[in-house]
Amino acid sequence: MRSKSGFSFFSKMTSSRKRPSLSLPSKSHESTDVNKTIDNAAEIIEKWNTEYVSDKKFYSLFCESKRDAKKFVKRVKELQNAMDLLIREDPNSEKLLRAQNLMQIAMKRLQKEFLQILSMNRAHLDPESISSRSPTSVVSNDDDVWHESRSAGDSIIEVEEVSKNSRTELKSIADCMIAAGCAKECATTYKSIRKSIVDESIYRLGVENISSSKAKKMPCEVVELKMNRWIEAVKVSMKTLFNGEKTLCDEIFESSVSLREFCFRDISKEGALLLFGFPETITLRDKKNPHPEKIFPLLDMYCTITDNLLAIEAIFSFPSISNVRTQAHSSLSRLSESILAHLMDFESQIRKDSSKTVVRGGGVHPMTISAMNHISRLAEYSNALINILKGSSSSSSAKALLPKSYFNVSESEESPVSELKARFAWMILVLLCKIDGKAEMYKDFSMQYLFLANNLQHVVSRARSTNVKHVLGNDWIAKNSEKVRQFARSYERLAWGPLASMCPAISTSEAVEMSPEEAMMQFKKFNETFESTCEAQSECIVLDPKLLDEMRISIGRKLLPVYRDFYNAHRNAVMLAGTEGQWNVRYNPEDIGNHLSELFSGKGISEKGYVCTPDFCVTTPTPTPVRKTRSLSCRRF
Repeated sequence: MRSKSGFSFFSKMTSSRKRPSLSLPSKSHESTDVNKTIDNAAEIIEKWNTEYVSDKKFYSLFCESKRDAKKFVKRVKELQNAMDLLIREDPNSEKLLRAQNLMQIAMKRLQKEFLQILSMNRAHLDPESISSRSPTSVVSNDDDVWHESRSAGDSIIEVEEVSKNSRTELKSIADCMIAAGCAKECATTYKSIRKSIVDESIYRLGVENISSSKAKKMPCEVVELKMNRWIEAVKVSMKTLFNGEKTLCDEIFESSVSLREFCFRDISKEGALLLFGFPETITLRDKKNPHPEKIFPLLDMYCTITDNLLAIEAIFSFPSISNVRTQAHSSLSRLSESILAHLMDFESQIRKDSSKTVVRGGGVHPMTISAMNHISRLAEYSNALINILKGSSSSSSAKALLPKSYFNVSESEESPVSELKARFAWMILVLLCKIDGKAEMYKDFSMQYLFLANNLQHVVSRARSTNVKHVLGNDWIAKNSEKVRQFARSYERLAWGPLASMCPAISTSEAVEMSPEEAMMQFKKFNETFESTCEAQSECIVLDPKLLDEMRISIGRKLLPVYRDFYNAHRNAVMLAGTEGQWNVRYNPEDIGNHLSELFSGKGISEKGYVCTPDFCVTTPTPTPVRKTRSLSCRRF
């Protein structure tokens, strides 16, 4: 039985309900109708208060008899209307006292029924569990697929039917209790069950309350695992858990806007704040120890929130739960700050690189490979980075530091895409300037230019084959591809220039009129120079197939045609001038072509040094003095 205070609360709620003015029948006729209504209500209420009561078992009205359940709810609503009438006529009448006692018994029964339905149908009312029973998740052999799919489909229909019936019953009870002034009791019962479901679901999704001090002590692998779990948790909770819980709350408490709001608030607020507060804890952990590779899990978390931001705004739209929306936006802000810090750290690490390793053969430096892998991966998050860089001081400084003619855009352009473009261009320029400094570690100037050509070609190739191309544009690709060719031509001029300079001499008209002895000396001189040049360039390596072909063809075009003409013009005379059958020409044009076709394969690289390909790197350090770079210096880019 309800306490006296509960009765007073009930009386206050019923007496305060506004009723429209009605043209009532005579008092005698009205009294008869009220008596009949109270007697009818007493019959069904007392039946389920005496016959279906046991200390060992709870007999549920809605489980034992659906017909009685509908009748019970109907009679309670009629009893409430009768009580409203009696309150207006005679608040102290015996009939009203009897009706109030019956209503207390009815509310107690309905509250227990409400609790019973919620408890027994936890799985059927759990949106996450329902969504996991999708027919598309059925995997079977071809012979059984039809039967298994049909069985799964039947199971879904059965679950949905139970869920629908349960929601209908809960709504009818809630409507009845709210109308009777027992909204508080109904809401308390509802929240006691549904909040535990939300909290349990959040826990099963791997989200837990972690302090920043505890997070700082966790190994990086554990933190990254928790971040990945959090990403999946947000996707599931927004698609099924919170969305489904709000839908259920709205449906059951349709008759009361305030009850819908406060129930959903009390059920979901704690779990939602825990969920959306996790990124802040992680960013505080990494604040004093940023690392370039840590940026990608942070970007994934940022994208997860932005992808669900509209859903967050819609689901947590009630004013009383606005702090969930605030927490989500706060986490976005913290993630943005942390991501910007990691970008700055990436640039700083490139600038501070002081490795003394010389890449033998002028190949691609490992820093170029790792940096371009990082930048290429960053480009996959271009949409997120546009929002993060928007209005940040770092993007503005990147624009200011770039050469004025670096892009074909006006200085006044302030679009988010332009800011992203400037940022990526700046990161690559920092890398190239560092590579320019490392090129000076080669004593041979031709090797410096080959090193620059190889590294810039790797940068351009990675940019062309990834989303970096879309960020920087075709003009940037074309401009730097031309610069690769310029570096290659500089290498050819310095490395193969002495040999190429002999070609005009042997192709002149005077060369045609040479004596056999003079031709023999010219062959000897060319052969010696060719051998020494090939030996000097035997360590050189070019990894990019396209650049490799272009350089071999370019060198061949400078040497082979003129050498072939000279060879065909003088080989017979030289052969006859030879002594004791000695052949005085070591290389025919085919031999020259074969040697050139083996250029830049790195066959002459000794066991010492550093060879690096995009897929395989082996290091054996060679001590070489490094010129310290105090600031960004970039003479050749």
